[in-house]
Amino acid sequence: MTTGEAAVEASPQRSLASSDRLRHVESMTQLPSGAGQISHLNAVILGEPLASEENDLVFPSHDFSHQALVSSPEQYWKMYKRSVEDPAGFWSEIASQYYWREKWYPEVYSENIDVSKGTVKFEWFKGARTNICYNAVDQNVEAGNGGKVAIYWEGNEPGDDGQLTYAELLEKVCQLANCLKHVGVQKGDAVVIYLPMLMELPITMLACARIGAVHSVVFAGFSAESLAQRIIDCKPKVVITCNAVKRGSKAIHLKEIVDSALVESVKSGVPVGLCLTFENQSAMKREDTKWTEGRDVWWQDVVPQFPTKCAVEWVDAEDPLFLLYTSGSTGKPKGVLHTTGGYMVYTATTFKYAFDYKPSDIYWCTADCGWITGHSYVTYGPLLNGATVVVFEGAPNYPDSGRCWDIVDKYKVTIFYTAPTLVRSLMREGNEYVTRYSRKSLRVLGSVGEPINPSAWRWFYNVVGDSRCPISDTWWQTETGGFMITPLPGAWPQKPGSATFPFFGVQPVIVDEKGNEIEGECSGYLCIKRSWPGAFRTLYGDHERYETTYFKPFAGYYFTGDGCSRDKDGYYWLTGRVDDVINVSGHRIGTAEVESALVSHPQCAEAAVVGVEHEIKGQGIYAFVTLVEGVPYSEELLKSLILVVRNQIGAFAAPDKIHWAPGLPKTRSGKIMRRILRKIASRQLDELGDTSTLADPSVVDQLIALHDC
Repeated sequence: MTTGEAAVEASPQRSLASSDRLRHVESMTQLPSGAGQISHLNAVILGEPLASEENDLVFPSHDFSHQALVSSPEQYWKMYKRSVEDPAGFWSEIASQYYWREKWYPEVYSENIDVSKGTVKFEWFKGARTNICYNAVDQNVEAGNGGKVAIYWEGNEPGDDGQLTYAELLEKVCQLANCLKHVGVQKGDAVVIYLPMLMELPITMLACARIGAVHSVVFAGFSAESLAQRIIDCKPKVVITCNAVKRGSKAIHLKEIVDSALVESVKSGVPVGLCLTFENQSAMKREDTKWTEGRDVWWQDVVPQFPTKCAVEWVDAEDPLFLLYTSGSTGKPKGVLHTTGGYMVYTATTFKYAFDYKPSDIYWCTADCGWITGHSYVTYGPLLNGATVVVFEGAPNYPDSGRCWDIVDKYKVTIFYTAPTLVRSLMREGNEYVTRYSRKSLRVLGSVGEPINPSAWRWFYNVVGDSRCPISDTWWQTETGGFMITPLPGAWPQKPGSATFPFFGVQPVIVDEKGNEIEGECSGYLCIKRSWPGAFRTLYGDHERYETTYFKPFAGYYFTGDGCSRDKDGYYWLTGRVDDVINVSGHRIGTAEVESALVSHPQCAEAAVVGVEHEIKGQGIYAFVTLVEGVPYSEELLKSLILVVRNQIGAFAAPDKIHWAPGLPKTRSGKIMRRILRKIASRQLDELGDTSTLADPSVVDQLIALHDC
């Protein structure tokens, strides 16, 4: 049974300490020191040895709670109660802390979340005019913090670093904004950004926001074909990239990927007039870069020539801020559209409270800006709070697995926010890579991208945090814009692996398959009722798909697509996707996208992809492949199929396992029974269920026999 199915089918009274709650690495035969079970305690205080069971409570220390922004369950409950009973008053009070050229009128928000009552629509602070770049940068300079470091940049190679104060950041943002205006980029125009984690990436995002352009950051790991899809969909005026990047010892020629994507976009009738290219000298010299005269321009040749002051474009709170494409179950990426005002207020507020942010903090989120975490919690959320942010270009295990903690010590990082995938990967390497560094500056840890299994939570807490740092295990999505269910450090006791309680203004419900709300201790589908400021407003160019995907499954609710359990204490436990999207290392990948890539191979007749548990990545990609008649199985063909996926989507989407399939289990109507494929992939052969309804039940036995081939 997959974790999503477990969430739906489990008995409401089932113990939360049962094995299906111990996700991912609980199945490892040997756990590293610090991750195993410790003597049972019903409750522990941060700073003391950690308890072992999921039902144990881990309390913040008195000193931590005393200084926390939210210091008790009672304070949280009072704020939360107001946020859901008086959302207009709660959010307008918070929004008033930011600069608005004009205030909203006549109402703070309007919503229709029920598709049966008409078009789904959310609006927050409609009619107000503001600018997120002005609030994130100018306001900090004007408040006298221009000399404070905004960004510490750490390059791929140790010792390759840089920094920008808020005043310096403002100047660089203005220069690029003026450059974009000079080449004709106007309010509402799209700009595609295909950059690695250089300082120029957040600079570019902020420059676009400053002039009202809509940025679409594409993770610089996507293939040319995937990049071309996004260019064709949003039709940008400009593409901004760099010539190359080094990740570890490997050089990746990003400009060549962009060149190929632009060739494809021209074929589809979407030419791009300008490719602004940053020369990343540490990865590739200018003279080695392939060049198209008349289209390609070096960043360093033009941007520094522009003035360091640029007028702000004041935009409506509901004007678009950015497009971010995320995988969908149909195979076509979904252009998630976030607007300005509500997103600004929500990301700033969630960052402040979920990390218990203080002005003296040094904050490092390891995420790439190609994903929503990099938008909300590398760029906008931290800078809106005047934070100092670490931006890291390299690989976390280069030159060795102690790199993260070397960076923590170097910059005296106090808040460290990363993915369970990285935690599990470093956990496997051993404690010595952690303990050789001090890490005494750390005071809050964070987890993002997928549920963190209790063993990894314990190791993260015990070893990395020296049993003294609370862990903000955040649950949210590209679509939500910011945290939805998250611990607030200092406010209440934690349970290893639980996202705990909803953030202010968020009203989660767990429903059964008929859409009925379930109270108390239960498992089911996680939905949200009522809107929140950070919610996405539509899927670009396809509002019908927006409604069908998120609001039609359970009328009157936003359907997250996730399974969830709530325990007897009210804590929420996310149990994984219930749709055909696989969460690999925090990256959501549509099964249809991978299947489409596999079937494009001339020797592949059919493919079906499912997710399976993976001890490092959370979920792995398991592909059942039926070959063209007469084509034999071979190791060379297997490698060729994987290469097709890497080229069309990206290396992160490459199947972990290809299972040769003479046929696929289908109903008589032709529907592939993925439930059976998941059972075969995870070797849960005693849970296959009734196969008599299949058009050819013998296919199941054939697949089982070929499992190890």
